[in-house]
Amino acid sequence: MGLTLGLSAGGLLLLQNTAPDLLPSLLGQSGDNSGSRRSKGTFKVLGDTFSGYSTFRNDAFQEALGEPGIRLDYADEFDQSQRAQALGQGKADFIVTTLDQFLKQKPKGKIVGLIDRTVGADAVVLNTRQFPQLKSLINLSQLVKQGKSKQYSIVYAGDTPSEYLALVLDTKFDAFNLSDFRVIKVEDASQSWKLMQDTKENVAIAVLWEPFVSQARKQGHTVVLSSKDAPNTIVDVLVASDKVIQSQPEQISAFLAAYYRRIESGISNRSQLQDQIATDGDLSAPDADTVLNGINFFTALEAQDWMQQDALNQRITATAAVLVLSGTLTQVPENPSQLYDPQFVSQAADNTKKLIDIVRADNPELAKKLEGKSPSTQTASKPTADIKSAPSIGNLKVRGEVKFAVGAANLTSSGRQTLDKLSKEIAEFNPDTVAVRVIGHTSKTGSASLNQSLSQQRAQVVVQYLKRLGIKQAIQAEGKGFSAPLPGIPPSDARNQRTEIRLVRIN
Repeated sequence: MGLTLGLSAGGLLLLQNTAPDLLPSLLGQSGDNSGSRRSKGTFKVLGDTFSGYSTFRNDAFQEALGEPGIRLDYADEFDQSQRAQALGQGKADFIVTTLDQFLKQKPKGKIVGLIDRTVGADAVVLNTRQFPQLKSLINLSQLVKQGKSKQYSIVYAGDTPSEYLALVLDTKFDAFNLSDFRVIKVEDASQSWKLMQDTKENVAIAVLWEPFVSQARKQGHTVVLSSKDAPNTIVDVLVASDKVIQSQPEQISAFLAAYYRRIESGISNRSQLQDQIATDGDLSAPDADTVLNGINFFTALEAQDWMQQDALNQRITATAAVLVLSGTLTQVPENPSQLYDPQFVSQAADNTKKLIDIVRADNPELAKKLEGKSPSTQTASKPTADIKSAPSIGNLKVRGEVKFAVGAANLTSSGRQTLDKLSKEIAEFNPDTVAVRVIGHTSKTGSASLNQSLSQQRAQVVVQYLKRLGIKQAIQAEGKGFSAPLPGIPPSDARNQRTEIRLVRIN
């Protein structure tokens, strides 16, 4: 009954008269969205045990596929390379995987649907229990510098979102280098969590997923960065083989229509998805709720918008850039749009549009959910003092130099170019959870008061420039003069003239 909440009898009658094929969707039941039964066929889908893929394993969904004449055979293949190769070898018709793995493995197929983004289900956790000083990536770099070579470990599950988050840290944050750590790759986050609690392993940092993130937080560890802070970082996609795209395009559309109908029923009726995830993963209700909180499922309309407009292009480019910087890929795809085909979500999106038109008057909140629009969570601007005292996450890598005219607070042309690129990096982060401190430094030449004033002016100029570029994060300028020279560098050295872009946690 989830979808019928707030829908009047008149709305139901109108739905029955104008779009009877959508009535089963509204009631959370299966329906024949194709208008007639198709010939029986079996689709082989390979994935893993991630809760975001639980719909493909769900009995009710598989039963609903019988209406358009599809039988679904789902199997786990934890080796991402083997999973991708199965498409080209004819051993699978579809795979579900993350966007970074799709780009890395280059399967013989195209993205035909978008599944979800994780929004907190994956996270980077500092081992604050064993190393109490670890509260940020800045503290972590200090700990590493004080220790012996590779004295400290980082642990994560290889070829999973955990590894990609580790690459994001390595490529986007200053003074964090994977090469400084003893890297321990395991198969599952449960193993990462177990090793993190073993003091003999000297694990300073782990990348986990739920429910282990919540368990770590409860035990006093620091969640320094999660996929909620960078909500489009980890995207799960449905990839169809080139062969099935050519031979069964109508069946792909029917498959996706049934899939999104099931997802949208669950989006409107949260308990349905929570029960599904609990049953699928053998989780308690609270753990299933925690997992679900960390996953943002695409609706059909949202997937169509991403694929028809520029969002998926941008996501592919940004993800590929991380892989190139980490040495995983050799280049960013020149034409990302060749990697996906939006035609197959059209039928599902059309069904959703009809449903939205019918329910909007009686249930506008449901209509927004089906459009993929979350309730507004825009927060008021944080007071400057709050940002200054907010817990640090870490400093972004500044590619290039934020240069100013000599002895002045005017940005040079190259300084503006550096900030143009940096603004795109900042835009990757969630303005509801992440704010920015711009910290200006000078070298020790001249009086302390003049240098303090100059560093403050320069930081403020950077803030104003970034605001003009449209960044949504709360942002604050702070000048430190020559009070914080770089370690091991004479205070008068010009290298101390620098601008730090520090991300801090709010809310």
